[in-house]
Amino acid sequence: MKNLLLAVVLFGTHLTAYSQYTFFTPEGSFAIEASLENTDMVRLPIYRNEITSLSVVGDYIIGGTSASEGLSPFVFTASLEERKMTEIFDLSGVVDGQQRIRSGFVKDEKGKLFAGTMPQNMESSGHLISVSLDKKKKIVVEDFGVPVIGEGIYALTSDPTNRVLYGLTYPSGYFFSFDISTRKAEVYKDLAPSEKVRFSLEDHFSVTAEDYLSRALIADDNGLVYGSLPYGILFYFDPKTKSLVETEEELPEVWGRRSLGQIHCWLKTSDGEIYGANRADGQLFKLNTATKKIKNLGKPIMMSGLAGLAEGADGKIYGVAGGYPGYGHLFSYDEEEGFVDYGNPQFNMVEPGIEQGIAWRGYQMETITASEDGKYIVIGEAEALSQLMVFQVK
Repeated sequence: MKNLLLAVVLFGTHLTAYSQYTFFTPEGSFAIEASLENTDMVRLPIYRNEITSLSVVGDYIIGGTSASEGLSPFVFTASLEERKMTEIFDLSGVVDGQQRIRSGFVKDEKGKLFAGTMPQNMESSGHLISVSLDKKKKIVVEDFGVPVIGEGIYALTSDPTNRVLYGLTYPSGYFFSFDISTRKAEVYKDLAPSEKVRFSLEDHFSVTAEDYLSRALIADDNGLVYGSLPYGILFYFDPKTKSLVETEEELPEVWGRRSLGQIHCWLKTSDGEIYGANRADGQLFKLNTATKKIKNLGKPIMMSGLAGLAEGADGKIYGVAGGYPGYGHLFSYDEEEGFVDYGNPQFNMVEPGIEQGIAWRGYQMETITASEDGKYIVIGEAEALSQLMVFQVK
């Protein structure tokens, strides 16, 4: 029995080691050097360069970063065609006292991007900002104000047809709607975690609000907005009745880890289907918006966490899963093939001074997005030297 157990452990260790050193280097892939100290080139400085929000508009990658304590984040652009950074914009030039842009970007009906910020301390408040490019492709950031005083903006989504943004605040977990045209917010506190629930989670399970508040929101084709409550319970907001509804459906979980149930990311595909992932266990699922039922599709890799999803032009869903203390993995999913674990992306980086190229390996991959035509998948890192990694969908 002991010999059998040892064999199982050694076999599992071999598989883990193998997957850690399986590299994905497809033809046409490349890395863009986004971060570097001591240079006059367009680069993000250290401690302010975690890439936590990403989108693509035409040829331009648009990103938002998170910074260390006391420092402000950036909005930046990079060109897919030129394969280089083009501009960085210090957010403190428009909104002071902010630390993180982690909500992701959402679009209105005109294609303008919106994001939410997290303040450097809770004596300040998170702001809604818009990001666009002018005729010369320069970054334009506009402050749309504070939707909820004393709260940061943890998650954000939009209903472009009604010019409305929906968000979840930090640390209280208030749900809010924001009318872009009137710039007025409505706050809904019905399903915010109670003091009893917070005490149970924080005292008994040693988790924080970052571990149990929904990290993402999504709106379906009928305008309903979905997220998760503590213990992985699915909820939705109905804009017609202006009500929050707690469902009986729970996110997939590994047994005994219900207290860690939390939406990590959502994706609505081009045909309106909705996929999501549980952060703690890194399980992908599909949501039936008619029945409000969840179908567990399984785990793409053995590690926890599934930080982002994007749809490629080939109809596959691409995602980044895993992370510290291991290396993050890139995977794909479709109904016919199921999961494909590509291992660690390793793309060639060619920049001034390193014309010979450097094989840049993704480590802590925090966010992923697709170009508007789905031909490019863009990955952003969140570490000391965060770079952009891009590959083409065949």
